[in-house]
Amino acid sequence: MDCIYLDTPEFPPLLREIANPPDCLWIRGDRTLFRPTAIAVVGARAATREGIEIAYQIAGDLSRAGIVIVSGLARGVDSAAHLGALDARGKTIAVLGTGIDRVYPAENKGLHERIAAQGVLVTEFPPGSPPDLFHFPLRNRIISGLSKAVVVVEAREKSGSLITARLAGDQGRDVMVVPGPTRSGQNRGGHALLRDGAKLVESAVDILQELGLECGGVPVRESRESVEFTVDDVARQLQVTPGEALARLLEWELTGEIQRIGSGRFVRSRSKV
Repeated sequence: MDCIYLDTPEFPPLLREIANPPDCLWIRGDRTLFRPTAIAVVGARAATREGIEIAYQIAGDLSRAGIVIVSGLARGVDSAAHLGALDARGKTIAVLGTGIDRVYPAENKGLHERIAAQGVLVTEFPPGSPPDLFHFPLRNRIISGLSKAVVVVEAREKSGSLITARLAGDQGRDVMVVPGPTRSGQNRGGHALLRDGAKLVESAVDILQELGLECGGVPVRESRESVEFTVDDVARQLQVTPGEALARLLEWELTGEIQRIGSGRFVRSRSKV
């Protein structure tokens, strides 16, 4: 357990750039992880099985490309992202809403210790600090501040992940969203981010290409290439009018993210998958 101060060379350089960086970061683990490229993967605590699997897979694939995974050690998507990175023999940063010596939630004790050994635990709160409610929005600005981009996997309308994503936008970071079904409302917040201009991604390859990074070592998920969709499909998924969906599809077509295949149908561009 150690503390690094804002005015020292060891302080994370990306985090120093934000408007309100912490004066001190308590850390436990590998402090060298603040230098490589890091991407945050965040999302619902009460995540679906599919959301957990997606977060785990994306984090693992990004780790195989040399990316450090940042998340908040919460239940659900956050825990899956940390595990995906560690199981891929990658590195991860867990940003806590407690003191460095407190485990929250309690069931993450094993993961907490594994990250301390194979990654790094980070918090601005002094040892002994409990998981007070107001700590977590503060914690979220550090998650985004340490990261080149924030990827959201499942987020309801009032999800804490939306705070992280909006902080990321304010900090000049890229915001990306993995879309999902609309019926349960589990993805309503993420789809709102897409309507506001967040990038739609489905895989680690999409994320790396959006950031202009090398995709070496990341498997291309061939099964996603052949999925066709229409204006109505996108309108339902994003919960917008067909006209708004068409405008978004035209934008994606112009940027090369999708291709028109005729009869009002589209697919993701092979060059972007």
